[in-house]
Amino acid sequence: MKLKKFSALVLSAAMIMSVAATGCGKEKGKDASTNKDGVKEFTAFFAVPGTEINDDNEIQKIIADKTGAKVKETWLTGQTAEEAVGTLIAGGEYPDFIDGGDGMKQLYDAGALVALDDYIDKYPNIKDFYTEQEWDNLRQDDGHIYWIQQFGNILNEEKATTHNDEAFWIQTRVLEWAGFPKIKTMDQYFDLIERYNEANPTMEDGTKNIPYTILCDDWRYFCLENAPEFLDGYPNDGSCIVDPETKKVIDYNTTDTAKKYFGKLNEEYKKGIIDPESFTQTYDEYIAKLSTGRVLGMIDQWWDFAYTARDSLKQQGLDKKGCDYIPLPITIDESVESKWHCSGGVQNVASGLGITTSCKDVEGALQFINDLLNEDIHTLRFWGVKDTDYKVDENGEYGRTPEMRTKCAETEYKASHVCTYSYFPQYNGTFNDGINATKPEGQPKEFYDGLSDNVKAVMDAYGAKTYVDLVGTCEAPGPWYPMYSYSNNMTTSTEGGTAWTKMGEIKHEYLPKVVMAKDFEKGWEDYMKVYNKCNPQAFIDEMQVELDRRLEVAAKYENQ
Repeated sequence: MKLKKFSALVLSAAMIMSVAATGCGKEKGKDASTNKDGVKEFTAFFAVPGTEINDDNEIQKIIADKTGAKVKETWLTGQTAEEAVGTLIAGGEYPDFIDGGDGMKQLYDAGALVALDDYIDKYPNIKDFYTEQEWDNLRQDDGHIYWIQQFGNILNEEKATTHNDEAFWIQTRVLEWAGFPKIKTMDQYFDLIERYNEANPTMEDGTKNIPYTILCDDWRYFCLENAPEFLDGYPNDGSCIVDPETKKVIDYNTTDTAKKYFGKLNEEYKKGIIDPESFTQTYDEYIAKLSTGRVLGMIDQWWDFAYTARDSLKQQGLDKKGCDYIPLPITIDESVESKWHCSGGVQNVASGLGITTSCKDVEGALQFINDLLNEDIHTLRFWGVKDTDYKVDENGEYGRTPEMRTKCAETEYKASHVCTYSYFPQYNGTFNDGINATKPEGQPKEFYDGLSDNVKAVMDAYGAKTYVDLVGTCEAPGPWYPMYSYSNNMTTSTEGGTAWTKMGEIKHEYLPKVVMAKDFEKGWEDYMKVYNKCNPQAFIDEMQVELDRRLEVAAKYENQ
């Protein structure tokens, strides 16, 4: 992605009053619901679990005063994304904004989304959010753009500190106990957990440790099934691996490494290292389990647990007792280079934020998105209020006091004060001042200062300042990356899509059986038999066609 600059917005008191009264230049009340203060009120649904904020949230009110609009957000509860989206389609009524996740294609096919093509040029922040090629990547088969991918966009200089992606995570107390050894392979990782748990079967209060747990709930079963691609030194294409030399798609489910990985899990399960509830626990139960500090290690994406379980650990002071998590650059053997973390932006074209046909004020909705990308609003969303949530030193650098960090991790404070509009378009990277990151977690000094002493001890032992230093980084492998942005929208309307659906169903059913099998070889053989009946080659062939298409598109833009 190209590097971008914020459009600066400096609002005088008079301008603020004008914006609040007119809804960012639109006629007051025109085709939109407004409250008694003249603020436009939109609705949004995001097909992922999330936490609703209070109706009187302080920062949401400040943003509403500045932009003349606010959004009531609702999140997925008790359904899959496809089920929730299917219910909306059946009823024919939608919120103003929607991110249906894996259900975006359903919404598109149902004609529930507004084409954005004729609007984008009117909103400079939205227009500049992507390059021409990136906007074209979002076009559907009718040639129109229906959603804006919100994440992975880098403004100016990238300053990656957190590893926001997948990893083998391990608690700091385990590494400290072992004298901070270099752990690079899967065997070394599990050997360390085994030895620690044998020597320390309980926490300080006598609570029994859980050496390793696995999240398998619904679409999150990536925590079980996709490790072989990383173990073999490939980045996260999600649904397959791509040989960077031959440009050929490979099925990571059937590699020698896949068999070794699941064989290792089978071995650890028999030893009692793997949590026996792994294959039945819900996401909420998994998060609750991590929040107790009992779990020594797991595979997961940072974003999937850090803003829930990790904040809970901080609130309880368990991070200071060695229960915080560190990512490790685990591969199948030491000769394989870790590629768990790729630098640069990633555009997942399979989903994003759309505006539905139920929205009565499409231009007002787009104006709100545009305003959220202004620097002052973006600062409010992610840094908060100056001198309340962050401070500015004599060099103009943003930071937080320990008290501010503690406050921002508190559930009640976040509900009443913090308003990130987390599923609306946003930037990572650096503000135009060249000093400050667009989010606190991207500010190197703030990131390091906010770590517990236990985490700092790990960092110091390994000569690192960030999580990215710990796992290493690589460039995106090619213009096809990531391939999951295509497979996420595959349907049973094609032979490859049908195979993809069946492959997922079989992996959900059989991989837990493989891990728990008394006879691993027999369990693996049974799994491969039913897996191959899914016709995985049809899926691989369709992915190859898409990879070739992406290479052709990239070549076209390079030659312009």
